[in-house]
Amino acid sequence: MTDFQAIVLAVIEGVTEFLPVSSTGHMILASSFMGIAHDDFTKLFTIVIQLGAILSVVVLYWKRFLQSWDFYKKLFVAFLPAVFLGLLLHKQIDRLLESPLTVAVMLVLGGFVLIKIDDWFGHNTDTNIDYLKALKIGFYQTLAMIPGVSRSGATIVGGMIEGLNRKTATEFSFFLAVPTMLGATAKKLWDYYQDGLHLDQTQLQLLLIGNIVAFVVAMIAIKSFINYVSHKGFKIFGYYRIIIGLLLLFIHFFVHPLSI
Repeated sequence: MTDFQAIVLAVIEGVTEFLPVSSTGHMILASSFMGIAHDDFTKLFTIVIQLGAILSVVVLYWKRFLQSWDFYKKLFVAFLPAVFLGLLLHKQIDRLLESPLTVAVMLVLGGFVLIKIDDWFGHNTDTNIDYLKALKIGFYQTLAMIPGVSRSGATIVGGMIEGLNRKTATEFSFFLAVPTMLGATAKKLWDYYQDGLHLDQTQLQLLLIGNIVAFVVAMIAIKSFINYVSHKGFKIFGYYRIIIGLLLLFIHFFVHPLSI
């Protein structure tokens, strides 16, 4: 992986982490098209630079993170399903991270959900998140262990299914990203070193570049996204997912099989 490729992936991460279009899926596909070897470091890179993106949430919403312990307890409850299922299924998840075809299929399926979610739940007015809702949203989040589903998409849709309005569901998705990606980053780094692998100076530099770029780009993306979905909803993201997913399926079956 070159510095340029790391920057491209980081820009993609920063733009897509909080959009319901699957940041991991886009990075897998971008890696494939750029010919980046999907080795252990690349897998690590795509997870760790998400940390840079979600730190932008802490900066933009720092007052919310200081408001009460109840806020943290609800985040913890919502975070638990990802912990248990992530530890239980991490080998299967790693295998799915090597499948661009899985990404393409899930982009299409998720696109149809986003097109209809506003019709089904777009008139919700609830802004209260209790512990039961937080736990249920946490289980919705685990669907994003399948690349192409989208962590933010799964949690936003889950929140709206549980009665939350668009803005509340979207913001809670942002907040939940913080413990989730901290945990995912720590787990990935631990596994990397447990496998006897080490980061050299070049790889550390790539991770630093990736996190900085993802952080800056995500700061811009979050503000734009919140403003857009509060007024316009999610349909445009659904259409985008379907177009990209169908294009990838066409390439896979009629041009050249997608692979990493």
